[in-house]
Amino acid sequence: MKERFNVGGMSCAACQANVQKAVEKLGVDEVNVNLINESMSVDYDPSKVSEDDIIKAVYDIGYTAKSKSDKASQTNTDDKSVLKEAEQKSTQTRLKVSFAFLIPLMYIAMGPMVGLPIPGFLDGEIGAVNYAFVQFLLTIPIIFVNRKFFVSGFKGFFKGAFNMDTLVALGASAATAFGIFAIMRMSYAQGVNDYEVLHHYRHNIYFETSAMILTLITLGKYFEARSKGETKSSLKSLMDLAPKKANVLVDGIESEVDVADIKMDDLIIVRPGEAIPVDGIVVEGSSLVDQASITGEPIPVAKNEGDEVISATINTQGTIKFRASRVGEDTTIAQIINLINEANETKAPISRLADKIARIFVPMVILIALATLIGWTLIKGDIEFAINLMIAVLVISCPCALGLATPMAIMVSTGKSAELGLLFKNAESLENLHKVDTILMDKTGTITEGRPEVTDIVTGMDEKEFIRIASSIEQNSEHPLSLSINSFAEKNNISTSNVEDFKSITGKGIRARLNGAIYYAGNILLMKENNIDLKDYDLKANKFSSEGKTSMYFANDREVIGLIAVADKVKTDSKFAIDELKDMGYEVVMVTGDNEVTSEAIKEKLGIDQKFAEVLPQDKDKVVKKLQDEGKKVAMVGDGINDAPALARADIGLAIGNGTDIAIESADVVLIKNSLLDLVASIKLSRETIKIIKQNLFWAFFYNIILIPLAAGLMYPINGLTLNPMFAALAMSLSSVFVCLNSLRLKNFKTGYEEVKFNEEEQIIVENEEEKIMSELNKMLVNVDGMSCNHCAMAVEKALKAVAGIDEVKVDLDGKKADIAYFGSVNEDEIKNAITDAGYEYNGIEYK
Repeated sequence: MKERFNVGGMSCAACQANVQKAVEKLGVDEVNVNLINESMSVDYDPSKVSEDDIIKAVYDIGYTAKSKSDKASQTNTDDKSVLKEAEQKSTQTRLKVSFAFLIPLMYIAMGPMVGLPIPGFLDGEIGAVNYAFVQFLLTIPIIFVNRKFFVSGFKGFFKGAFNMDTLVALGASAATAFGIFAIMRMSYAQGVNDYEVLHHYRHNIYFETSAMILTLITLGKYFEARSKGETKSSLKSLMDLAPKKANVLVDGIESEVDVADIKMDDLIIVRPGEAIPVDGIVVEGSSLVDQASITGEPIPVAKNEGDEVISATINTQGTIKFRASRVGEDTTIAQIINLINEANETKAPISRLADKIARIFVPMVILIALATLIGWTLIKGDIEFAINLMIAVLVISCPCALGLATPMAIMVSTGKSAELGLLFKNAESLENLHKVDTILMDKTGTITEGRPEVTDIVTGMDEKEFIRIASSIEQNSEHPLSLSINSFAEKNNISTSNVEDFKSITGKGIRARLNGAIYYAGNILLMKENNIDLKDYDLKANKFSSEGKTSMYFANDREVIGLIAVADKVKTDSKFAIDELKDMGYEVVMVTGDNEVTSEAIKEKLGIDQKFAEVLPQDKDKVVKKLQDEGKKVAMVGDGINDAPALARADIGLAIGNGTDIAIESADVVLIKNSLLDLVASIKLSRETIKIIKQNLFWAFFYNIILIPLAAGLMYPINGLTLNPMFAALAMSLSSVFVCLNSLRLKNFKTGYEEVKFNEEEQIIVENEEEKIMSELNKMLVNVDGMSCNHCAMAVEKALKAVAGIDEVKVDLDGKKADIAYFGSVNEDEIKNAITDAGYEYNGIEYK
């Protein structure tokens, strides 16, 4: 089973590694610890390991753990926010107290060096002990308010679970202990009038070092906490979308209840302006619902009886009553939040190096610090000098930046991806997506709308009778092409008859008995397999295929009786998305069950690099394997049940948001908005996230590689350069803040096409119905010079459509012409002016 825990007390990568190591020792299947969320997910066998065992293992090394499913200890989101706010206020208080005592301490310790006056009882050899003791008194409150570093640090030290607090505690303790030793030596020296010793220790007290270390690290923690709060804001705003209360009908009486108490099949009333609390089906009323927060659709969607409503969307118009179909953790918004949490709790492969280093880093630093102390004491014979360097090593090496490098970037990225309608199921898919080199797309529902419509009917018999037979045969099929034919029959009020012996033949079509006669409906493979006479219908089918349409043959047991062509519109943004992917260097491949001619037409129109046609549904994963065998890293994009095996086999599987549950379950990434542009955005976000992580890791490693040798005094023999422990503390704190701020840059991530608008006219395939309307209108060709790109063509199209009487405009960019359909007559001067005003050159008209 998989259980999630809240973990308290973690402050760095070493803490994260310690918790993970402690739980792994129990023999669990998998552990993922998240430093930013302060959480842990554990996959374990309850018969071997208990929840209490896990909590105890974490507690024994100095941290706290609570199960998120434990009702006795579980806190809701508001309570947790209150606790976090209280913790931040506590950090602020510690910071204020620390600075309140640090400022006078630094004045006393450093003031005389720059000529600032200090009270007489602290000055000179007579006031030397007072000078040291006052510094000690000013340091005590700073140590007290920041005692958590010592409690956590020494607890980890004695348990063998070293962490950042261990280094801070050792460094600050060493400085404080030496200061106390200095007071004792000064007191003795003053008593025996040894003014040389007194003068020496007066300038080597180190209380200010201990106080400065604790204060600067607390300052760093404060800024770090604020950055983490910024990081979590996207997820919090997503969680805030779901309402806390709902109006439920019980025995005809409306009452307000907590959303958590809603049960399946409860009747819920939502009024204008209210958020929909759970997923459900409308049973009464109609309205417009703003689904932008979930699906990204900019225009409110009409909802009537029988339509589905989604949790956390906004009812903008009428009052509706709906029946709850998914509640609690099963609602759409809950699943999105759960996916984001799971992504944050997993680790990107790039972070494993940091984890391995973190496990040995602190013990290594302690050894380096001891070696520094012993080495410089032996070399220079100056214990104070050696202690100063040892403290600098301990403080500079705190692995805060290392621990924040990956999780901070992942957290910001997953929050941003949720805003964009992109859901990465784990950090590994977020990292690996940009590594693919081939994008394999299913055609239907991915490249196209997935709603084919009848465009052409060819038959030698009465057309209505033919449609009646075709629709009767198809009425038991769930295939999209079958649904388009049934929809066509319904629109034209053509009744159907019941059939017998219905049989679906996968990848080929169907067979059924109608009024005692056998009929076949499907592709040419089915016809040939049953020795059906094609009667030249294959020539007509080839013509439709060249136009990007799919033809369905209908036959009795001897010969084809007719042909129905259907076309599935290419989504308005598919061409743009495919061009973007190619510009980014990816090979775009299409897989479809369409025949060679149809698929080739679509391939050419969209500029796709390669196609796999006439692929049976169960063979799509074989296409993925074929590409992988060629050495390619493949991302598969699909939406149907039959895409699930291919999505699972691909290096990265991406499911379109309106796809089936099985497809979404099999995928690594979910594109909520049902657009291929989201595929482009997800790849760009993956690239940018990994770039930020690499920058963070480089800084964390570079910072330590450069400054640890400096702190250890390796430069001292060359140029006398050493690192003051106070500056070491400042540098360590700033490194953490840098990593946090660098990660937050992902909040400003842009896809690059936010302002691009797509019109229906940009769709590739035009239905025959539209062509019929066009044939009834007058037509002309307008020659236009000066166009150089699709944006120019769109501008000309828009300008001409504004002319009175013009109904339709199609711009041929290559031919420098605009094909215009218009009612009655239009004024040639108006056409000329429209083109000229748009910034292009009018070059005459050709009437058809």
